[in-house]
Amino acid sequence: MDYDNNDRRFESVYENKVKAGRRRTYFFDVRQTKGDDYYIILTESTRRSDGKGYDRHKIFLYKEDFHRFHDALGETIEHVKTELMPDYDYDEFTRKHEEWEAQRAAEDAAAANGETVDATAEKKEPESEDDMEW
Repeated sequence: MDYDNNDRRFESVYENKVKAGRRRTYFFDVRQTKGDDYYIILTESTRRSDGKGYDRHKIFLYKEDFHRFHDALGETIEHVKTELMPDYDYDEFTRKHEEWEAQRAAEDAAAANGETVDATAEKKEPESEDDMEW
């Protein structure tokens, strides 16, 4: 058995990750088949509440379903945003994430300069379990 070829089959040729709160992460991996085809694996990884590992759920998406999946996902999201929750501020978590990244960059820069940073000085109390405490 060719172990190098077998191991390569399970490597991603493209990866993308979306952190969604402090317990949940989505992974988008593109993998190659033996026949030089490609498929996508969507993985939701959630940290267990007992702190002992992660629960993972995977969806394998094949090229013949890309367009239908993309269209159905877009329609579903648009329906929720316009029909079910039109008044919700969908940019709220984007802003929180940008603020968190800016604060983290400032802390990293201060640490690189040998400065100490009081990380609790400017932090706000989280509103929910999935707030930006990554």
